[in-house]
Amino acid sequence: MGTRQMGLTPTIKGKTMRNNSLDRAPRHFLRFDLFNRLLHGFLMFSFLGLAASGMPLRFNQAPWAAALANTMGGFGAVLFFHKTFALILTLCFLIHVGTLLRRVFIRHDVGVFFGPNSLVPQLNDFFEMLQHFRWFFGQGPRPQFGCFTYWEKFDYWAVFWGMLVIGTSGFMMWFSTFFGSFLPGWLFNIALLIHADEALLAVWFIFTIHFFNSHLRPEKFPIDLVIFTGRVSERELREERPAEYEKLLAENGLAAIETDPPPLWLKNFGKLIGFSVVACGFVLFGLTLFAFITE
Repeated sequence: MGTRQMGLTPTIKGKTMRNNSLDRAPRHFLRFDLFNRLLHGFLMFSFLGLAASGMPLRFNQAPWAAALANTMGGFGAVLFFHKTFALILTLCFLIHVGTLLRRVFIRHDVGVFFGPNSLVPQLNDFFEMLQHFRWFFGQGPRPQFGCFTYWEKFDYWAVFWGMLVIGTSGFMMWFSTFFGSFLPGWLFNIALLIHADEALLAVWFIFTIHFFNSHLRPEKFPIDLVIFTGRVSERELREERPAEYEKLLAENGLAAIETDPPPLWLKNFGKLIGFSVVACGFVLFGLTLFAFITE
C-alpha cells in the first residue's frame, strides 16, 4: 500500500506531517470597522425602542398595548421613552450623514455616489436583480455580487427614506407650538397619519424583509454575525461576493483588510444580541399585524 491510508499521514523521523490546508486557519477580512458597528448598534437599539414604545401608542386600544405600556410605567412614560429613542436615532442619522459629507467634501471620495463600493443604486443592480430572479427558478447562474447587493442597497435607502419621513413628521408633532406658528393646522393631522402609518410600515419591513435578507437566507440562517464581529471569512467573501473578492485579489487589496478571526466572546455576544433582537422583532410584528387586522 502507499504511504497514505485512511486516517494516516506520512511521518519523518517520528514526527507526523500535517496537511498544510488543515494546519492553516481560515483567513478573515474586515468588512465593517468598529465605528460603523457601533453606529449600527445604536441604530438597532433606538429603532427597537421606538417600535416598542410607538406601537402601543399606535394601537392603544389593543390589550397587549396597555400591558406593554404598563411595563414602562404607563402611556405617559411610553411617550417619554419614545422621544428619547427618537433623539438617539436622529443623532445616528446626523452622524451618518456627517461622515458621508466628510468623505465627499473633505476626502473628495466620489465613490460614495459611483463605483463598485457605493450604496447608490446603479444600472448593474437592476440586471443583477433580474439575473438573481432567474437563478431562483434555475434559469441561469447566480450573479457575481460585489461589495453591496441590490437588496442591501434597497434596505439602506428604505431606512434612509423612513427616517426622513418619520422623523420630520414626529418633530412637527413634538414641537407643534413652534411649527404651528407658521404651518396650517390641517398639516398636523396629515403629519400624524404619515407618522403612524409610515412607522408601522417601517416596523413590518425591518422585522420581516430586513431580518430575512440579513439572517434567514439559507446561507446565513440562523444569524449573520458580520455586523457584530465586523469580519467575514475568506470562504464567505469568495462565495457570496465573488466580484468583490476578485477585485481585491487583482488589486492586492486583501492583505490590507486581513484581520484576526473573531474571538469567541464577540461571537457569543453577537448571538445573544442578534437572537434577542430578532425574537423581539417577530413578537412585535405578530402583535401589530393582529391588531391591524382586528382594529
